[in-house]
Amino acid sequence: MGRFKGNKKGRVNVKPIVMKNQTNVDHVTGDKIPKSFVFSRTKLPGSVKQLQMDLRKLMLPYTALSLKEKKRNTLRDFLNVSGPMGVTHFLMLKKTASALSLRVARTPQGPTLTFKIHQYSLASDIAQSQTRPRCPPDLFKSPPLIVLSGFGTQELHLKLATIMFQNIFPAIDINTVKLSTCQRLVLLNYNKDTKLIDFRHYSIRLQPVGVSRKLRNFVQTHKAPDLRNLQDVSDFITKAGYGSESEGDEEAATVTLSSDLGRVNKGSTKSAVKLQEIGPRMTMQLVRVEEGLCSGGIIFSEDGNVDEKNEQDGDEEDSASDEEEEGEEGSGEEEGEEDSGEEGEDMDEDVED
Repeated sequence: MGRFKGNKKGRVNVKPIVMKNQTNVDHVTGDKIPKSFVFSRTKLPGSVKQLQMDLRKLMLPYTALSLKEKKRNTLRDFLNVSGPMGVTHFLMLKKTASALSLRVARTPQGPTLTFKIHQYSLASDIAQSQTRPRCPPDLFKSPPLIVLSGFGTQELHLKLATIMFQNIFPAIDINTVKLSTCQRLVLLNYNKDTKLIDFRHYSIRLQPVGVSRKLRNFVQTHKAPDLRNLQDVSDFITKAGYGSESEGDEEAATVTLSSDLGRVNKGSTKSAVKLQEIGPRMTMQLVRVEEGLCSGGIIFSEDGNVDEKNEQDGDEEDSASDEEEEGEEGSGEEEGEEDSGEEGEDMDEDVED
């Protein structure tokens, strides 16, 4: 009672909790911003766990980088949280004794695309193989651009894959986009002969045409060069090199900037576009397309002979077994929803605007 002394009405002044405002609509284009969850419903080995973290970094900034998963979480738990948070896509890794797969699903009603991962390399492996790995701190503040190659066919499953990948990242307006936000590129190349998809992740950088590396470093860092053995400043520029001594720039890979970009690239000048791989890298194959969210009729299967009814029954049995396991642990559907609410608080902090 001593705490409320002097308060005649006995009321307690409580500071209101300010909820973090999630931006779900692009203020320029007016389109809904796609957001994603990258998770796994099974226990992953160390290397595949790191691949999951690399995929989360790739999907930044509109994903939950520190998403916490529990063993008893079901797909329904993630689905319950995704609605209020504006999550539109699920990326689910699964490792079995025979294969590694990646499911890309549209929430809340599908479709779901299942890819078999034949080979993969982590971002750390890519960096170790490079002489000068590049990963500036502001590289992941903007979503990547998406480039699809070889998907221009009339096959239904490839059309669905094209639509899925195009909508998994925010759309851009070429009239209003800022060049400073175009920092990364995701490339998917489909080989119709092998039916494999090469998945690559690059960083984008611009270099002024005809300027050597020494001059660029001097302008960017403002660090005074060593001129002790030179007679004049012009000797430094001459020895630094122009034209043939600078890095070769193909005409097809050059652009004319409409505005200044950084200290080196100035507007109305030509700059060379350089791509440097940052990983992860995957070689995968589309093996199944389902109508719903990890369930429903089979639209496409690489095997060709699939009994849709058996597949649906199998999915129902999997979901039923998940609920039975959850019931044995003493966490029924209501507790699962409470857990998903707790997870939602953690996820809400991780999904960036």
